[in-house]
Amino acid sequence: MKDTITIALFQTALHWEDPQKNRELITKEIGTIAKATDLLIFPEMFTTGFSMEPKNVRAKEGPMTLEWMQQTAKEHKIALAGSVAYETKGKYYNRLFFVTPEGGVHHYDKRHTFTLAGEDKTYASGNERTVVKFKGFRFLLQICYDLRFPVWARNTDEYDAILYVANWPKPRIVAWDTLLKARAIENMAYSIGVNRVGKDPNGHEYPGHSAVYDALGNCITFSDTPGVLYATLDRNHLYETRTSLGFLKDRDTFNLIL
Repeated sequence: MKDTITIALFQTALHWEDPQKNRELITKEIGTIAKATDLLIFPEMFTTGFSMEPKNVRAKEGPMTLEWMQQTAKEHKIALAGSVAYETKGKYYNRLFFVTPEGGVHHYDKRHTFTLAGEDKTYASGNERTVVKFKGFRFLLQICYDLRFPVWARNTDEYDAILYVANWPKPRIVAWDTLLKARAIENMAYSIGVNRVGKDPNGHEYPGHSAVYDALGNCITFSDTPGVLYATLDRNHLYETRTSLGFLKDRDTFNLIL
């Protein structure tokens, strides 16, 4: 089992409600990226942008993107993660998929839908946390607005890294920067945030600020420009930090009622 894992954060502008163009955008770059990473992470709703009109896109695009992720992961021998608008049983979900090169498919449905944009009226909420084990690391999956709710992310020593994918706009980017770092410190885990860049047709501007922080809140990588960011996570360093400081052992206990 490896003691380190390399991750890549794909910080890009998105084609509005056009899954085919967004998949093609990634496909053009992935060959080079795959040579340098174990896990490639895309922003929230990476095939459509943060659309509150998922019916503008064919419902079968969700399964098509998942199939594309599976094929791409297998071909390039890397894991892929990113959320899409996904329809199942008559409901749409903002669903984060984590796909491994061996064919494993894990998913998390966004718990905290963004009421300010009416996401709660369009997408159903999930009610289960998802922790994915990959190459010796345990990843807790989260999406955008979840970042504002620390109870939902509370670490009971069940995960090593918390992963957020987002479409977080420029006017509130200070909150993104602050809370992403805070989640790392309070949970003694790597905190990974992948945000998009560019503007959408609703006039919202996204400044990137994708980043990775270690368990003490030190910044490993950060960028506010389009491109791919890389970071190496070290399992031994993480566990040594937890053992030497022991902050997780002093946490308050509570029962989460949904």
